[in-house]
Amino acid sequence: MRILLVEDDEDVARAVEGALVSEGHAVTRAADGRFALTAARTEPWDAILLDLGLPGVDGMRVLRTLRSEFVSTPVLILTARDALESRLSGLDAGADDYLVKPFHTSELLARLRAVMRRHGGGQSHPTNGVVTLMPEEQEAQLADGSRVRLSKRESALLEALLAKPGTIVSRRQLEARIYEDEVPESNALEYIIHALRKKLGPEVVENVRGLGWRVARGPVAGGSGGAG
Repeated sequence: MRILLVEDDEDVARAVEGALVSEGHAVTRAADGRFALTAARTEPWDAILLDLGLPGVDGMRVLRTLRSEFVSTPVLILTARDALESRLSGLDAGADDYLVKPFHTSELLARLRAVMRRHGGGQSHPTNGVVTLMPEEQEAQLADGSRVRLSKRESALLEALLAKPGTIVSRRQLEARIYEDEVPESNALEYIIHALRKKLGPEVVENVRGLGWRVARGPVAGGSGGAG
């Protein structure tokens, strides 16, 4: 996804950008409201992460201006303003969600995924042409049309892989997506992948030894022998 990150605090911006990039997102940063308005009006974005306390033009004004101009890009507010009135004002102005600082980046990523699922835009049914995930139902659909029920963690793992088909996703990235603040047991990830392969077929998830796992970019002709 292409994400516009509007944040004037360098430390916060760096941490958020790092978390987003590790998930495979392309991030453009804006440090003031005027630049944010220009960028939001002239470029296509999948989501905007918007701080309220911005120099130049306040974040709330940025949001109201975009919505008045019928810019419908999903907006997730990131702010230190934790008063109920501020949260309600942001939602009433057209924000899709509201996250109060300080926050854990795993919660930010989870909120962003939820916002994108609500908006659709292809995010609710990630696919590589071989398998399609329905996150809301926790089901996967195979190319023959059959559906398979997944556990919550199997669904989260498959969603992480399908976010960028063909790209290797490391153990650290997968564990961060699946377990967030929990500490997994040593072989827990391998167990989930084994269970997923039993349900979807051994060729769906490929192990790239020493690097991580991936799903194919598209249908694989004739199949291939993946390593365990």
